[in-house]
Amino acid sequence: MAFSYDASGELIAQVNQAIADRTPLNIQGSGSKAFLGRPVEGRVLDTRAHRGIVTYDPTELVITVRAGTSLLELDRALDEAGQMLPCEPPRLGEGATVGGMICAGLSGPRRPWSGSVRDFVLGSRVITGEGKHLRFGGEVMKNVAGYDLSRLMAASFGCLGVLTEVSLKVLPKPRLTRNLRIEMDVQRALQNLAEWGQQPVPISAASYESGALHLRLEGGEGSVNAACDRFGGDELDVGYWDDLNEQRLAFFRDPRPLWRLSLPNATPPLALPGEQLIDWGGAQRWLKSDADASAIRAVASEVGGSATCFTAGATDTPFQPLPAALLRYHRQLKAALDPHGIFNPGRMYAEV
Repeated sequence: MAFSYDASGELIAQVNQAIADRTPLNIQGSGSKAFLGRPVEGRVLDTRAHRGIVTYDPTELVITVRAGTSLLELDRALDEAGQMLPCEPPRLGEGATVGGMICAGLSGPRRPWSGSVRDFVLGSRVITGEGKHLRFGGEVMKNVAGYDLSRLMAASFGCLGVLTEVSLKVLPKPRLTRNLRIEMDVQRALQNLAEWGQQPVPISAASYESGALHLRLEGGEGSVNAACDRFGGDELDVGYWDDLNEQRLAFFRDPRPLWRLSLPNATPPLALPGEQLIDWGGAQRWLKSDADASAIRAVASEVGGSATCFTAGATDTPFQPLPAALLRYHRQLKAALDPHGIFNPGRMYAEV
């Protein structure tokens, strides 16, 4: 049986000591996502001792788990019940934790068809900037009390509080999965994806690289096999999607800085120096490039998108700079939830 321990008391004590000392905290689990964002100078608050599955009823499709629990442990528990996290979060490291998954907010290839990490958060427990351990939301979708505050923790990078526990909606694994590789040029691939997005096609992942469109088809046997007959192509290795999600493909070994471009999915290929890999059916473009950050962001912004740097130290502003009005809201939210400014200060933006 997996090890379980409630270390919330120790975490609360550390937060209260930091408040008393006015000492910033560097909140982390295994550090598997430490390359994302700006470096944080502060006393390390390690959540990994606070771990274990609190409750899990497969018939209710809900699991409640402590933040320090490893994603591997969570995935194994769900797999034994024939279930999964539909947002397919990447681990990007052996010891990746549930808390890191929520606070980084990263989702895998299934994201455009199933939803993001935030979409599956039902409730949470958080240690606030006043040192209080509060519960928000609930374990069922219809319980909306505090639900939005739980979702705020997703992609907050630990800047708003210490996440200690989260309740997540899970789903059954698909009955049938098939993977295809279809050779075609990039313009044709994007056009096809735009057309198929308006049709009842059981696509759950779509990427483009090395002159070929890669598809994952999931669902009932009839619909999946019919789609395979329609599209043709060759069988794609089943491990491709995990290698893409965990950034193990040859593309990611390029030594140039890695950028993630978030774009409208019908955006044509972008004229940027370097190599690109198209993911999320066109909505996410991975870019390996030595180009200046401002040049990359200018191209992304021109088509209504944004750019995030995934290589530590490549730029002082890894996240897309915020407009003045939005930055003001971020600072107001930070002040309300972390009045002493102790939680991961400056991790996302120097001003927050």
